Amino acid sequence: MESSGPPSSSPSPPPSPSSVGPLEQALHAARALVIADLVAGEVAEADVVSMVEESVAQRRWWVEQWPEGAEYVAGLVAQDVQDALLEKYGRWPLCPVCADGDPHALEVEPELGPDPHWVCHKAGVTVAPVGVLGPAMGAA
Repeated sequence: MESSGPPSSSPSPPPSPSSVGPLEQALHAARALVIADLVAGEVAEADVVSMVEESVAQRRWWVEQWPEGAEYVAGLVAQDVQDALLEKYGRWPLCPVCADGDPHALEVEPELGPDPHWVCHKAGVTVAPVGVLGPAMGAA
């Protein structure tokens, strides 16, 4: 029997999580956490998710240069997206704690450190870890 075409090759399976290195795992985790917060705030539109992708791409270079900083990537991506949203749409995420006065955004603490959280400096409280914001914390 003759073959009439190139030999068939089965597609290779996607890499398993264990085959992805720790730097990529940190970047994927950061992306997922920030997108979860955007979804919770109902602001995860395509152009906003593109901001996350851009930040992850930029932070990939950063963490390749400083692998010890992998545990800081989630907070940095959250801050990058927050800054990009401020320039284009307004403050995000809005503080759900302070009902009085002007609306204000939460801030990421620590600015450069592991285990980043959203914090309201006005009330002096930690609101939620990055990736765990509640619903309806949109931009204004």
